[in-house]
Amino acid sequence: MKFLLAAVNAKYIHSNPAVYSLRAFAKKRLPEAQIEIGEYTINHQMEDILQDIYGRKPDFIGFSCYIWNIRHILEIARDLHKVLPETEIWLGGPEVSFDAGERLLREPEIRGIMRGEGERTFFQVVKAYLGAEAACAGEVSQERVGTEGSAAGPSGHVRGLPDFSGVLGITYRAPSGEIKRTPPGPLLSMDEIPFYYENLPEDLANFENRIIYYESSRGCPFSCSYCLSSIDKSVRFRSLETVKRELDFFLEKKAPQVKFVDRTFNCRREHTLGIWRHILAHDNGVTNFHFEISADLLDGEELDVIRLMRPGLIQLEIGVQSTNPVTVSEIRRQMDLERLKKNVGLIHGFGNTHQHLDLIAGLPREDFQSFLQSFDDVYRMRPDQLQLGFLKVLKGSYMASQTESYHLEFCGAPPYEVLSTEWLDYGDVIRLKRMEEMVEVYYNSGQFPETMNMLETDFERPSEMFLKLADYYEKRKLFGVSHNRIARYEILYDFIRESCLGDTPVLPASPEALSNYRDCLMFDLYLRENVKSRPAFASDQSPYKRQIREFFAAEEKNPKWLLDYAGYDSRQLSKMAHLEAMEDGTFVLFDYKNRNPLSRNAGAVRFSYDGGEYRRLGGRAVLRDSGKTDVSFT
Repeated sequence: MKFLLAAVNAKYIHSNPAVYSLRAFAKKRLPEAQIEIGEYTINHQMEDILQDIYGRKPDFIGFSCYIWNIRHILEIARDLHKVLPETEIWLGGPEVSFDAGERLLREPEIRGIMRGEGERTFFQVVKAYLGAEAACAGEVSQERVGTEGSAAGPSGHVRGLPDFSGVLGITYRAPSGEIKRTPPGPLLSMDEIPFYYENLPEDLANFENRIIYYESSRGCPFSCSYCLSSIDKSVRFRSLETVKRELDFFLEKKAPQVKFVDRTFNCRREHTLGIWRHILAHDNGVTNFHFEISADLLDGEELDVIRLMRPGLIQLEIGVQSTNPVTVSEIRRQMDLERLKKNVGLIHGFGNTHQHLDLIAGLPREDFQSFLQSFDDVYRMRPDQLQLGFLKVLKGSYMASQTESYHLEFCGAPPYEVLSTEWLDYGDVIRLKRMEEMVEVYYNSGQFPETMNMLETDFERPSEMFLKLADYYEKRKLFGVSHNRIARYEILYDFIRESCLGDTPVLPASPEALSNYRDCLMFDLYLRENVKSRPAFASDQSPYKRQIREFFAAEEKNPKWLLDYAGYDSRQLSKMAHLEAMEDGTFVLFDYKNRNPLSRNAGAVRFSYDGGEYRRLGGRAVLRDSGKTDVSFT
């Protein structure tokens, strides 16, 4: 009998650890079981996925269900039942665990749903099927028959209907059509779960250019009302020695990134320190480790370990969600905001760790102005990325039980995103969504650090800057258009120019101010790459051709600034690096062989040109100090 575990991921770079873990757990106990994995994405044509599954001819298929893929999975399952009517279709995952009975009533082609933690449950389901198959094979002669008690599956074997009554943690459809539910089973010890990346049939090479997910713990000690992890307040940890051994596997393979899926990685100090010290001591110079943490829990010893790490060895995702103390209390969140700010600031000062801070719009007791204050508070912490997300009302969460008291309206289809609350109307949500897009384009992209820093000083609040930029996009119908990179710079410059010279200027209205902004924009443009096209506002470089040519000729004869370009002539050097004449009379050299290990921005040096000689100006090329770890300097 052939079993297929299917994952429909949000992007190609993602993988699904659940299906690998289920297979590894079952295969360890039932090595004879034929269990395959199929990974797809929501960007595939559903017909292509259906064709691939049909070609595999599974007798059993289990889909891993989440808010981002449930609609696709149900579409596939309904059609799959038409073309492989004998295939047993099962679902599992958080999106189907809390309304399993109702789901089976709505979806008659589904045989059953595995609720909650799946490893032991899947093993028991597979065992039940194999037991029924063996019993059927013993009773049936060489002639294959199809009776009510047995059926010929698409792979040609004969099977009976298994007895699921002893399988814990499932809701299933009995042969009579009755929907039955078994009680949940005990939670596994984390060390019972096999390390599924080792001895993969598919080989680890299948994860090239994809994120490798790893869990060293399950559960969360906190009770945030919007999160499913709050349902099980216990936390189970994989033993530290086991974790170290498994991390060595990734380090030896030089995996580009390993993302820990632990809900609050640093909730146990000894566990955190043990892992961080291990990856620090065994750093291979390549692998990056991603952790989701509560920054206010970090102590001095943990911070000291972070301080010693190679730039890019770890990155941290920190959920702030709101800085409104009333909202934080209402969502049952525990957070020392002042300590969080202090620790984020200390890590920022180390200059070696990417920090990603999260906010959630639509939380209870947070209105539009309160959320803007939360945004300003987090923006001023200078995260490398600021994720402005929107509340998703997840089935089974405490938040879902409070929708009436909060006057909380949300989309009826996944991902169940907030539409309005007692404190935030739909118009406010729309404005925040437009603001979110501006944050993604002009802040999180890392492509405009100097310009946005200068722009920020000319507005009273960061949120005002992004809202006005969003209003500008909306007024000119720029949303929903695919803009190339140069166009984004031109749009930002047009916004700045109108803000300086429009009917109601909000920025300093002077030729010098606009010139400074043009310099910032050109600095940002070349910081990322040596572009061939230039925006319409860019200054003419032809008057400086001689000086630029002389600079690269001098570097060819006697390298002083481009030390990693040995063997190249001046013409080649001018294509591999870039020297830009700024409107303020200075020159900036962009060195693309020496990049910041976090942002990947070029190294940059600023010069004055006097009497045929270039003189470095100060120790930094930056035009205005952005406070972000964006620019590397030679």
